[in-house]
Order: sequence, then C-alpha cells, then structure tokens
Amino acid sequence: MNTTPDWFPALVKLLGPDKVSAAPAALDAHAGDKWSASHPPDAVVFAESTSDVSAVLRFASEREIPVTTRGAGYGYVGGCVPVLGGIALSVMRMNRILGVFPEDGVAIVQPGVITGDLQDAAREVGWEYPPDPASLKDCSIGGNIATNAGGPRCLKYGVTRNYVLGLEVVLADGKVLRTGGRLHKNKTGFDLVGMFTGSEGMLGVVTEATLRIIPKPASRAMLAAIFPGFPMAAAAVQEILNAGHLPSALEITDTFTLDAARKRLGADVFPPGDAHLIVEVDGRPAAVASEIDELHRLLTELGASFIERAPDEESCERIWKLRREFSFSLRDTGLTKLNEDIVVPRSKLVALVEFAKKLQQDTGIPVACFGHAGDGNIHTNLMVGDYQDPEVKKRADHALDLLFTWVLEQGGAITGEHGVGLAKKRWLLQAVGEVSFDTHQALKHALDPGGLLNPGKFL
Repeated sequence: MNTTPDWFPALVKLLGPDKVSAAPAALDAHAGDKWSASHPPDAVVFAESTSDVSAVLRFASEREIPVTTRGAGYGYVGGCVPVLGGIALSVMRMNRILGVFPEDGVAIVQPGVITGDLQDAAREVGWEYPPDPASLKDCSIGGNIATNAGGPRCLKYGVTRNYVLGLEVVLADGKVLRTGGRLHKNKTGFDLVGMFTGSEGMLGVVTEATLRIIPKPASRAMLAAIFPGFPMAAAAVQEILNAGHLPSALEITDTFTLDAARKRLGADVFPPGDAHLIVEVDGRPAAVASEIDELHRLLTELGASFIERAPDEESCERIWKLRREFSFSLRDTGLTKLNEDIVVPRSKLVALVEFAKKLQQDTGIPVACFGHAGDGNIHTNLMVGDYQDPEVKKRADHALDLLFTWVLEQGGAITGEHGVGLAKKRWLLQAVGEVSFDTHQALKHALDPGGLLNPGKFL
C-alpha cells in the first residue's frame, strides 16, 4: 500500500494542490504505458508551464527524488514507468500550439500537444507536419520527441528528428536550456537538438519545441495491392524504388496479419492472397495521376493479383483506416502482442519474413509481420499468451533473443521508432557495443549526475 512521502507537503506548497496528487487513482493512471510493466509513483505533478517543470526538477534535485516524465502514455516499451517511484511529471496540461508560422515554415508547440492536432492546425493554413505515428490521434509531441517517433511516411519525409529545429529543455537541476530555433539551417556548436531528440526523458524535460512544417502536397493517391506471396510483395518494394519512384509510404503486411484482419473486418475486405502492399504518392495533381498510372502497370507486371486504386484524399484515408486496424486485429486473437519495431536493410525483407517463419516453427510462438517496408522498419510481433506468466515470459524472451541477435547480425537495429525503455533494456549493450554504451553513460552523467531523470531504464 502506498504511503505519502514526507516531502509531499512541501511539493504541494511549492506548486499548489491543483497541480499535485497522491490519490490512488492518479498514481495508478501514471504507473505505466502500453507495455506490460507497471509501477506507481509516489506523487504525480501536472505541470502547466516551464517554470513548473523547473521548480519540480530543482525540488527533486535538492532532495534526490527520482522524476519520470510522462506524455500521453502511448509508448510501447515501458519508457515512462516510474520504476523507482518518486515523481511522475505529466506535461499533458502543457498542450498549447503556441503558433503556426508558414512564413518561417515552423510551428511552436508545448510537449502535451497531440500529434494529430498539430497536423490539423498546419493543414488549416495549407501546410503539413509530416511525422505520422499510427497513434497520432492519441500520442503527444513530447513523447514523439522522446522516442524520435516515425510512421509510414518516413520513407519520403523522415522521422521526428528531421522536423525538430529548436527545443526548450529543463535540465536535471532545474536550469532552462534553449537550443536551436526558427532557422532551417544552423551549425552553431554541437547538435544538442539531436542529442535530446530520442533521449527518452533521460537527459532533460522538453517544455517547448520549434518544429519544421512543409507546404501541404496538393494531391495524393494510393494503390493497395494483394500478392500471392510475401516474397513477391517484398520484391515489388525494391522494384518500385529501382524504377525511380519515391512514394510517401510503402507498407507491407504478411499472411498472419491479413488473416487476423479478415476475421475482425470481414473476409471480403481483403481479396485472397498472402501479402498486402500499400503504395502512396503525393505532389502536384497531374504528376500524382501520371505516377499512379505507372505504378499500377508496374505492380501488375510484378504479379499483383488484385489492385485497389484510391485517387483522392477520402479514399486514401479509408485504406489508412484499414491499415490502422491491423494492431487491433492482432489483439482480437486473444494473444499478447509483443510489438517489436526492428529495422533491417531493405534487401533483407524477404529474409526477415523467412526467419520469422522459422522462429515460429522453432519456438511455437506465432509471429506477425507488417509495417514500413520502404525503410526496412517491419513490426515483427510475437504473439504470446500471458506475458506476466513466468513460463510464457521465459519462452518469449528466448524468442526475442533469437530475433534480436539475427537482426543485429544482418546490420539491423532492435528499435526504429518505439525506443528502448524497459522492454529492450537487456539488449542495448549487444546492440550498440561497449564504446557507444560508455559514451551514453558519460552524457547521462554529465547532464544528470544524480541519475534522477527517468531512472531504471536502459542506462
């Protein structure tokens, strides 16, 4: 049973009772994310300003209290679990879009802004914020920056880091750092923006971000193709690129995922076939129409057994809505989805799926593969029983050992957009090597010598 810490009254006095809570419901709500791990904090702070965050970190630093920053809680790796208790620092009340400035090509936002809301605000003025994680209607910009989130359009437009021009960050001792700004080119000093982007809340707390926006493409269109087998769909990915096309998205789906989607959405939603490929292009209307015609012919030549054409915004969104149902379809199987966002070189896509089949045969654990074929970031989902069951967890972790070892041997990465957090902590040294790991430790110690920011994670 939780007991209120002796420093709690002083924290309430510092910030006010409306910004601090130790109520059981608040502690429980801030104990975990979408991963399986959970641990309650001792108190929750609902920061409303940079000065609030600065005051909390100064308070915590003086008393050596752990602080775990939390956005919307839509992470998949336990990144915001306060494993040592202490303070859960929520930034979700810091949810203002401070301005959208097409004349400078930037938007300035607080960390609690929902990604989809920023996209809507940019589109209202005819501009675009391209990063589009699948949870864009729920996840926050602060969380996106913490994990360097991606999404389907990374192939053409890049990940979150490519859009972060400037940051306001509160350091572990409460000091406020501003780095970068409204400029699209700036080589003054070290790339501190890049250092904080993807740092998973372990080096500082982002309280404001200046983000690059781009002119919204005037048109987009899409092809959704069914192939008899995954190798044919994977080969089509390479052929599309070799033919000189740079789609805004290239998404591939395997048999297991398609079967689950047919059960959830109806057998007639996807025609017969063992692989699904989405190809989206955008740009000027005439160019998009011409390119879609070329791609339709190319996919037909490459063996697609069915091609659906989506020539406008509305029909594209209908296909994306189906794509976003894939995760829910897998959950409907009754199994726990271990969502592994591994990355392999594009030339290894077929090899990855063949390895996944062998992994399934060797371990008895079903494996579902779908995701961002254009950049090799294929979500390889291990479908297990109750992950809290020690025997199930042991089998699953062994399968993950096999998967991650194979991925690294292919020159791949154990995470492309979700981060390391708790879920992949034990594989980090294997993934980055000793010298890189020591460098991570040196940076952490320099900026957070007390080890108070998001402790218990991969460092």
